[in-house]
Amino acid sequence: MKGKKGSIKIDIPSATKSNKQPGSGKEFGYGDAFSCKAWLWSVWDFCKEDSNRVIFALKVGLAVLLVSLLILFRAPYEIFGTNIIWSILTVAIMFEYTVGATFNRGFNRALGSLLAGILAVVVGQLALCAGRVAEPFIIGISIFLVGTVTSFMKLWPSLVPYEYGFRVILFTFCLIIVSGYRMGSPIRTAMGRLYSIAIGGFVAVIVNVLVHPIWAGEQLHRELVKSFDSVADSLEECVKKYLEDDGSDHPEFSKTVMDEFPDEPAYRKCRATLNSSAKLDSLANSAKWEPPHGRFRHFFYPWSEYVKVGAVLRYCSYEVMALHGVLHSEIQAPYNLRIAFRSEIQDVANQAAELVRSLGKDISSMKKTLKTSLLKRVHSSAEKLQGAIDLHSYLLTLHIDTPEKPYISKPLNPKPDESSGEQTSGPAAQPETYHEMMRKQSRRLYSWPSREVDAFEEEGALNMDFLPRMNALESTASLSLATFTSLLIEFVARLDHLVEAVEELSKMAKFKSEAL
Repeated sequence: MKGKKGSIKIDIPSATKSNKQPGSGKEFGYGDAFSCKAWLWSVWDFCKEDSNRVIFALKVGLAVLLVSLLILFRAPYEIFGTNIIWSILTVAIMFEYTVGATFNRGFNRALGSLLAGILAVVVGQLALCAGRVAEPFIIGISIFLVGTVTSFMKLWPSLVPYEYGFRVILFTFCLIIVSGYRMGSPIRTAMGRLYSIAIGGFVAVIVNVLVHPIWAGEQLHRELVKSFDSVADSLEECVKKYLEDDGSDHPEFSKTVMDEFPDEPAYRKCRATLNSSAKLDSLANSAKWEPPHGRFRHFFYPWSEYVKVGAVLRYCSYEVMALHGVLHSEIQAPYNLRIAFRSEIQDVANQAAELVRSLGKDISSMKKTLKTSLLKRVHSSAEKLQGAIDLHSYLLTLHIDTPEKPYISKPLNPKPDESSGEQTSGPAAQPETYHEMMRKQSRRLYSWPSREVDAFEEEGALNMDFLPRMNALESTASLSLATFTSLLIEFVARLDHLVEAVEELSKMAKFKSEAL
């Protein structure tokens, strides 16, 4: 039909064309296999990171299986009936990662179920005595009141730890009172479900305690020791990079922030220490419910002191993060100026990191050693650094000879006054000395801001009015070293509080005394 009026042209695509690229693997179904393999590797890494996660999952499966046998076998099912389902629900809700968290959840579950059962029996009996007409109204009003009161009480600040208990009271009361109203025997219904809940709670506690127990106290102990090592490593890493960085390789700050500083692994650990407050509090609250075990063999172990030591350690970590901020700031001190104080800064950092690690080692081994000599060495190093800064403070400021007149903002290239008709000629150009040439070259290489200074020097527009501005900018760059050293000295000052907190913990936890 081609060439005729009113004809229609139909283009049929070639059968050999395909949107899939050859060799990509998707046309053969390999893409799913590759993604599945990556997922399996991620699961393997997750389990390898903490083997207790796999053990916890297996323990939950075992506990649920044991309770389910009461339904699968006829004899126990004939005794408990359908109420045994509450045992499975209790195990699934009550079983927690650590033993202490399971005891805490079990206490809330038991107390909430008991109170809800008693309240449901009382309300059910009152409703039965009121007659068939008033019974549903009494039950409805009681459900409304219980739901309102429990929802309000669980928001009370001092009752927040028992929030789960109030939830248990609410749904247990509602289920018992409603089912009792339909079945006509609230007491029997309540007792049957309380028995089932007790069986589930007992199985959950026995399995969690006897089968490879995961203690919250041990978790808290290891977490605190790891935090000490993270702070010490981050301090040494930050100081080392600050002294070795000559400014030749500075990636874009936005990229380093998005990548979370991949070349600084200790920094990420220190940041995790700053965010560990909630985790330490949770572990300490769970550890209080645990019986004496392992190395923690006496009752009323001072778990709250671990939280206090963690708080003081975070107080020191703030200074490390501030040092990290100076390391990655836009305004940097000249490299040759940092080298002038290398030995003093390095000595303070090494001595402080050694003291922090020593404190963490004492907590790990649960031994009490005197830290007087270490603390004196750290303070001595800090005093030497302070003395070096005071002695060479002239290096932190620049002195440029300027006319003794107040600074007045003027254009950089003022035009001659045409109204007066006088031609003003600038001063004769003086030959540049070797000292000025070397100072200008050093400023171009290492100082901040290099671009603005170079632009004005190359254009010949560096007049006397601009010198105070340039002097202020270069002094700010030099003073960044003073900021870094002052933060380091402040970190040393805060170590006194950390030593006191660890000594208080060792005294209350009855660590073994050992000479240093």
